Amino acid sequence: MNPLRHGIYLPPFGPFGDPRVLVELAVRAEAAGWDGIFLWDHVIGAVPPITDAWTVLAAIAQATETLVFGPTVTPLPRRRPWTVARQASTISRLSGGRLIVGAGLGSDESGDFSGFGESTDPATRSAMLAEGLDVVRALWTGEAVHHTGPHYRLDVPAAEPEPHPIPIWMAASTDHPRVLARAAGCDGIFPNPADHELTPDEVADLRRALDRAGLRAGKPFDVVVRGNASPAWEEDKKVDLAGLAQAGMTWWLESLIHFDPLELSLAVVDAGPPTGVR
Repeated sequence: MNPLRHGIYLPPFGPFGDPRVLVELAVRAEAAGWDGIFLWDHVIGAVPPITDAWTVLAAIAQATETLVFGPTVTPLPRRRPWTVARQASTISRLSGGRLIVGAGLGSDESGDFSGFGESTDPATRSAMLAEGLDVVRALWTGEAVHHTGPHYRLDVPAAEPEPHPIPIWMAASTDHPRVLARAAGCDGIFPNPADHELTPDEVADLRRALDRAGLRAGKPFDVVVRGNASPAWEEDKKVDLAGLAQAGMTWWLESLIHFDPLELSLAVVDAGPPTGVR
């Protein structure tokens, strides 16, 4: 089982919409003992201003030394997968291999798809996600890619393979068998239900479902859970971190949100990772 690690998870808009704030927050997170920082990837934010997640991740790569980071999640169906592959390659090499790519269908809650004439059909986006993942992985191998699919066509000559592995976490808002099978082929899963935070029983059930979906025995695999457990919050948080870890959680992401004051969010970061909270 992977050791438990702790990260910060936040949107790059509202009080976090200034890229300089995000870089400072990442530097403070590293100093406070957090293992990672993960940014939502949106084009339209719920509250302005908004900054581009990938651009600021490159700045974070330069400003930190040990922090793991990535977009959680980047919606492949609204991105050209070869652009994502190149951006990820660049940031991975810039950071010495500290990038994790969170991927998923994406949400149209703020108009990230419909606002630009992109398809909002879940079946279409699911097919684009599956094909896009194949394209991204193929490009990272450095081998020549000749691909003709329902959504993408590539004719790319061979190049150097990636010097560092780039893990992919699959976002999952449901436990549909197709979603779990896709996640089992990745390096981790980020279950992200809209209406609650996961319990230890749900994490244990998820681990068993992933095994049934084809997760290879002994494969290093992350189970990423988000929520609020820091004692720095103004109200008491009762989260069974030990139980979640025992059930199979490998990453705890402390969730910051855009409607909280920036000073409070920075206090949570400066307090460092929560431990033993129940």
